Amino acid sequence: MPVRMEFLGTGTSQGVPVVACACAVCTSADPKDHRLRSSVRITLGEHELLIDAGPDLRQQALRSGMQRLDAVLLTHEHMDHVAGIDELRAFNYAQKRAMDVFGQPRALEAVKRTFHYAFAKDKYPGVPELELHQVHREPFTVCGHPITPVEVMHDRLPVLGFRIHDVAYITDAKTIAPGERAKLRGLDVLVINALRISAHHSHLNLEEALAVVADLAPSRAYLTHISHLLGEHAAVNAVLPPGVELAYDGLVVNSAV
Repeated sequence: MPVRMEFLGTGTSQGVPVVACACAVCTSADPKDHRLRSSVRITLGEHELLIDAGPDLRQQALRSGMQRLDAVLLTHEHMDHVAGIDELRAFNYAQKRAMDVFGQPRALEAVKRTFHYAFAKDKYPGVPELELHQVHREPFTVCGHPITPVEVMHDRLPVLGFRIHDVAYITDAKTIAPGERAKLRGLDVLVINALRISAHHSHLNLEEALAVVADLAPSRAYLTHISHLLGEHAAVNAVLPPGVELAYDGLVVNSAV
């Protein structure tokens, strides 16, 4: 089945521009240098999925024109990936049902702590209605569509990427074990994080991300979860290998089949 992926945000935890920064990237007039926190909208036929619900979700949903959302997949529990979960109540109202949220047990427990009011016995009217579903390394289905989790390591923290048909989305990775890399072969589209030029203890830098792309050899690769330290979009994009591009907010990618 064809997969439509829209990049709602391609920035790191601080976004770009960064508050109180006057560097060339943060003051750039190029809209491709303006990055909200990382998230993607996945369209599979009539179904709409969201990977991560960060603090910019309201702005992202309005810009994208999202009228429906069937489920949310969480990569992990860091706030730049879950802080917008309260915004899901808008879809509760519109769709008259709880929102299905899929994630590792640890991530779901963090959601319960952070949004404790949504799980109270005596709920205040209007809180988000969430139906939590635990996932591990085994494949699962959402709205009848097969999803393959891919575990990557974010320093010491296991984070899930997701393969959906011939498209895979990986964020906040530093290392990927051989067995998990095997799940990422034969892709049409690979999305993977590339934080900056210099090394980082918990994120792939540009050199490391390109090495992963070269090893996995997808038809196309897009880099995301980008900080202002990577450089200006136009300059970096111009020197990337064939078949590799920097993603940017609002970019839409369709799988080949």
